[in-house]
Amino acid sequence: MTTTLRLIELTCPVCRNRFTSQGVLTTDARGGKQTDFRQHAAGAQPLPYFVHLCPRCGYAGSDRDFSDDAAVSPTLEQHVWDELAPRLAGSAPTASEKYEFAAKVARWQGAEPRAVAELLLRAAWCCVDEGDAEAERYFRRHAAWAFEESLATYDGVPRDDRAALTYLVGELWRRVGDGARAHAWFARVPGEITSPTTQQWLTEAARQQDADPREWFA
Repeated sequence: MTTTLRLIELTCPVCRNRFTSQGVLTTDARGGKQTDFRQHAAGAQPLPYFVHLCPRCGYAGSDRDFSDDAAVSPTLEQHVWDELAPRLAGSAPTASEKYEFAAKVARWQGAEPRAVAELLLRAAWCCVDEGDAEAERYFRRHAAWAFEESLATYDGVPRDDRAALTYLVGELWRRVGDGARAHAWFARVPGEITSPTTQQWLTEAARQQDADPREWFA
C-alpha cells in the first residue's frame, strides 16, 4: 500500500471561500523513522496533504480547522488578512509555507505551544524535501523554542511524553548546529524517564546523538 489522495471540498471559516484541496486517504508508514521523529511513508510522501490553505485569504490548518466548529475570532480574522493574505501574491504557497501559516493560525487561536511546535517541525521537514536548508534551520529553531515553551509548564506535556520531547529538542538544536544547547537537552533525558523498560531507547538515542550522531534509528 502506498499513499493515496482524495479531493475534499472545504469552506474557509474566515472568508467563506469554497475551494478544493487534496487530503490523505491512505498511507504506508513503513518507510522508516528519522532521528527527529519524522516518519517516512513508502512511495509518495503524505506530509504536504495533512494541512490545507485557503487560496483567497491564507487561513490554514487541518481538516477540522475548516469545520463548522472552527474558532474564528475578529482578532484572528484581522491577523489573517493583515499578515497571511498579502503573502499569497505570486506563486502558490509551498508545503512548508502551508505549515508555517497553520502554525501562525494555531498561535493566534491560543493553541498550546506543543501544537504550534508540531506544525513548525513539519514545516522544517517539508523544507528538507524542498531543498531549502536556510528555511529548514529557521523552522527547526522556532520548533525547538516552542517545544521548550511547552516543557516549561508541566501541564502542557503529559509526564510520560516529557522524555521524548526533551530528546527531540536536543536533536533539533543539534541539527541547526548548536552543539551546546543540544548537549544540555540530551543530558536532561535520563531525568525525564518514567518507564526504564519502555523508554530506555530514548536515553540511548540521546547519548548516541550527542556523541556520534546518526541519521536513522535502528
